[in-house]
Amino acid sequence: MSVVYYTASSLDGFVVDGDDSLGWLLSRDIDGAAPFGYDVFRPTVGAVVVGATTLRWVLREEGGSWPFTLPTWVFTHDDGMQVEGGDVRVVSGDVTQHHAAVVESAGDLDVWLMGGGDLARQYADARLLDEVAVQYAPCTLGSGAPVLPTRSEWELVDHGRNGDFLCARWRVVRGSGDS
Repeated sequence: MSVVYYTASSLDGFVVDGDDSLGWLLSRDIDGAAPFGYDVFRPTVGAVVVGATTLRWVLREEGGSWPFTLPTWVFTHDDGMQVEGGDVRVVSGDVTQHHAAVVESAGDLDVWLMGGGDLARQYADARLLDEVAVQYAPCTLGSGAPVLPTRSEWELVDHGRNGDFLCARWRVVRGSGDS
């Protein structure tokens, strides 16, 4: 089991543009069944972790319903947030407080850290993030939300091309004192 931050990025390292839009991403060609594609990634996932901003974006795009049946953990500061559909658990606090329950809900499969970048930062800073898989789109945005706004070290374990995207997967480099 690994915690995998599976995401897309502009060449200059942003997951959304300055208007919190993914329009730049959705206009690109990618094959879900090819290497690094969603259809290949999805069967490896047992649970989803998402931030409130990403959740709201998905709900807007999906007409108000959560499209996943997987256990989904929503990290938010909004104590009153409720989500209809699926197995959605709204939590707040430090990611370490909920990590054991998230992992347990994934069974023998991986945890998909869907986003966004600040939630990925919290996982990385807590040394709970194991892998990052990024599909780089052939564009720059100039501003927006960074992919992973923290200092960390990674080793490249795989790379390839899928449609318009250059794709890479990294595994965290742990120091001698890390687990």
